[in-house]
Amino acid sequence: MPIANRDSILELERAIAQSVLGQDSVIREVLLGLLADGHVLLESLPGLAKTRTVKALAAHLAADMSRIQFTPDLLPSDITGAEVLQQDAQGNSRIQFQQGPLFGNLILADEINRAPAKVQAALLEAMEERQITVAGTTHRMPELFMVLATQNPIEQEGTYPLPEAQMDRFIMKIVLDYPDAASEIRMLSLLRGESQQNGALAEARLPQETLFACRAEINQVHVSDTLDRYLVDLVNATRHPADYDAELARWIQVGASPRGAIALDKVARAHAWLAGQDFTSPDDVRTAAKPVLRHRLHLSYDAVADGVTADQVIGKLLDVVAIPV
Repeated sequence: MPIANRDSILELERAIAQSVLGQDSVIREVLLGLLADGHVLLESLPGLAKTRTVKALAAHLAADMSRIQFTPDLLPSDITGAEVLQQDAQGNSRIQFQQGPLFGNLILADEINRAPAKVQAALLEAMEERQITVAGTTHRMPELFMVLATQNPIEQEGTYPLPEAQMDRFIMKIVLDYPDAASEIRMLSLLRGESQQNGALAEARLPQETLFACRAEINQVHVSDTLDRYLVDLVNATRHPADYDAELARWIQVGASPRGAIALDKVARAHAWLAGQDFTSPDDVRTAAKPVLRHRLHLSYDAVADGVTADQVIGKLLDVVAIPV
């Protein structure tokens, strides 16, 4: 397996980690989403570096970043763009499509759950079809197009919960937690240094062509028939939990769609490639399971009442679903 492209991604990971301290697993999962050509949902309490992580990625990748602050009064045309009447110096007028902030490479959809349904529907088409339609004309998104959406799990006033169809479009849901004390001390020093520099120094940025080459290599990672069976068994267990465990049957109300199996395969292959393997192992699938499936499970009232989380349910799934031999 060629290692130059993999080394470039690992160097990108190290560069981001120098700006975002104490969130190594989050950085790795964001990069896995990027390599798998998917969109990611970042969820955490305020101030845990969701926005900083996306900005750090954009700073080290040769890509255009757009930030959209979602609010209840946002309109679909505010993000997609609209046809506007333009007049040239000679006084001639014509209608021309003016692109909105959605036409970028890395789209930071900040507080996505504050946008009303029409805006979320417009974003849904772009995420799934990689295009938008305005006045009957289709406009393609750039080849590198990734939505990195953020939401706060505790501030629910004035929010619009994401519909299941849109949640399913995110290849992963990444949950950020508090950094450890040592990382937080280093963070204080880092921020003092940044304020004294009055602007970040220019750094080398990873070309998009290198990223596309990495994706091509990931597509060549081998997946055995046995592993396909294991992957499908995991997803199928979310739909028919009673066949596997009585407790799972009490916890899961609705399981993952086939899109969940596709996402699990993509992320597992990306994880294997990043580890230097040319084949996918059960460990790669198990590592990808929580970020890929946690937002695709609808837990029952009993699970919510008992304080059972999606991650606990997935952990139970991994315990009861056997690896085929």
